[in-house]
Amino acid sequence: MNRNIRLSDNIYYVGVNDRRTHLFENLWPLDQGISYNAYLIKDKKNVLIDTVEISKTENLIRELKAILGDAPLHYLVVNHTEPDHSGALYALLKVWPELCVVGNKVTFRFLDGFYGAAANTLVIEHDDVLETGSLQLRFYSTPMIHWPETMMSFEEKNGILFSGDAFGSFKTLDGGIFDDEIDPADYEDEMRRYYSNIVGKYGKNVQRAFTLLEDLPIKIIASTHGPVFRKDPGWVLSRYARWSREDTRPGVVLIYGSMYGHTEEMVDYTARCLKEAGVPRVLVYDASKTHASHILSAVWEYNGVVLASPAYNNELFPSMKNVIEKFLERKMAKRLVAVMGISTWSGGGVKGLLQLTEALGWEIVADAHEAKYAAGPADLEKCRALAKTLSQRVLNS
Repeated sequence: MNRNIRLSDNIYYVGVNDRRTHLFENLWPLDQGISYNAYLIKDKKNVLIDTVEISKTENLIRELKAILGDAPLHYLVVNHTEPDHSGALYALLKVWPELCVVGNKVTFRFLDGFYGAAANTLVIEHDDVLETGSLQLRFYSTPMIHWPETMMSFEEKNGILFSGDAFGSFKTLDGGIFDDEIDPADYEDEMRRYYSNIVGKYGKNVQRAFTLLEDLPIKIIASTHGPVFRKDPGWVLSRYARWSREDTRPGVVLIYGSMYGHTEEMVDYTARCLKEAGVPRVLVYDASKTHASHILSAVWEYNGVVLASPAYNNELFPSMKNVIEKFLERKMAKRLVAVMGISTWSGGGVKGLLQLTEALGWEIVADAHEAKYAAGPADLEKCRALAKTLSQRVLNS
């Protein structure tokens, strides 16, 4: 079926939606699914830019055949070798045996390792150009966004940047493919979650890519996940610029573990005190119930954090440790932090939080407080004082 979804007269969107996969990379929840975007240039030389996840191979091949008819597929440009984008490669080679695979030296190291060597390849370097007939594709090396081989392809006539995973998003494309067919704000949370979960560790590399691309006359941004931005590519560029710098907004994310509700009670009281103190955004997450993916995304957006844990076998509550280790893995920039918890008979939860917060390099803005068995009136007053100190810093940073 030719859906006839065009970025220009002879450039087609041939991507697919995936609403069945539960976890992206078998780690990150896909509550609203995901799209795998691929693009076809129909010209004197027909060029496919990236493929799709292997389970969607038949969908891709049907679409390509509907558009190309009996014409051959000449080139496959691999901007990113991760299997959700290269998974259909060898199925394509069975249909079009003369297909030439285009990538950089590192691209082929990965593809050879995943699938075995392709017979017909074209190794390109940064700033090389592929002529398709009426169009030109220029290649830009953008390593570590978020794998070593990643690159982008820029179609010069129409100003289309095929950006690989950069500027991508979780969430399926539900009828609307382009930003002028949707409300981009509906994708912002899932785009930030995608950035923080997948790309976030490599913010400096994203910034380098911005420098590399700043003089390009970009009119359309076509990522491998999420909407195609043709009305306002600056919208997605501005978000990625802010997230890659970790420019946060005033707000507090409260993250807690609680076995029997006592730590949760302290957190709820503190959340109320923060709102009374004028903090514009206050978000509360149970680390045992909410996946770290969503918590990580929230902390990426806001400058204040409250960490709360009971003691568990003389140590930090396990679900809290899991969440904070995700922050450590991404080498997140400084946040303003307050720490609290319940010691019960052993203690260890607050101690563990303080150790991990120190490892993060985050600033603890108030004395940590640890109640004994449950929070009494004096403990709640400590929570109020802690919230007041944190709110002042959050609002004035």
